[in-house]
Amino acid sequence: MPWLQLLIEVSKPHADAVVTTLEQHGALSVTLADAADEPQLEPGPGETPLWSRVKLTALFETGEETEQRVGELARALAAQALAEPRIERLADQVWERVWLETFKPTRFGRRLWVCPHGQRPDDSSADEADVILALDPGLAFGTGHHPTTALCLEWLDGQDLTGQTLLDFGCGSGILAIAALRLGATRAIAIDHDPQALEATIENARANGVADRLDIQAADTQLISQVDVVVANILAGPLIALAPRLTAALRPGGALALSGVLAEQVESVSAAYAGRIALAPVRLREDWALISGTRR
Repeated sequence: MPWLQLLIEVSKPHADAVVTTLEQHGALSVTLADAADEPQLEPGPGETPLWSRVKLTALFETGEETEQRVGELARALAAQALAEPRIERLADQVWERVWLETFKPTRFGRRLWVCPHGQRPDDSSADEADVILALDPGLAFGTGHHPTTALCLEWLDGQDLTGQTLLDFGCGSGILAIAALRLGATRAIAIDHDPQALEATIENARANGVADRLDIQAADTQLISQVDVVVANILAGPLIALAPRLTAALRPGGALALSGVLAEQVESVSAAYAGRIALAPVRLREDWALISGTRR
């Protein structure tokens, strides 16, 4: 069935009240997004972070009565809006597969490809030596198209991972741990606080034939043994807080790669690791950075 979508931009102080109004008038769902390209990182405990300018998207069922009600609602909310509210009609879709429209086979580095399940690179782009990772992110973060994930994948492709063990902290879809296993690592540990991320990681590992070499752990698990490689694509604040734990998990001479870091955050994150990690030159892509090095 088709749907009606009401889009409205409001300032942060009005967001909660407008969400409540939309839900009281029959919105099936309301999503909040940044309307002004404003980073929102590391909220404090118990905080619900919002941008200063918030874009609300409310979804309604169609029908003559509903369309009239949504039109009246848009006019009533116009006084609180930063721009004229818009009503759009959406054709029905298989929503959980919409991501496939922009997720295509992509090369990272020299030989690593990330492809949606059921797709492969065309014959003119790949050769027999290339490594193919089939991926369905599910509800978790990570297809390789965000600059931070791309930086990590390219870094992994440049490492000699044969016979290595790896820790992927904040695994999301499992893309980094599974890529490492496909590139020759013997074992990987994937850690995340989100059960949906761990579920996506397990399913993707099975689809790539590496589930028997992958250990899934919750974020509060005590790390006992040291590994050869640590990757963590999360955010600057958690990376700083986790510095003692992540460096302790890495054997002397082991390799570390950190991302999810904005360019202006490189100095503070690097400082948290510099005492125990010999840092390499920072790699940048768009506004994001990858910090890497080896354990002293």
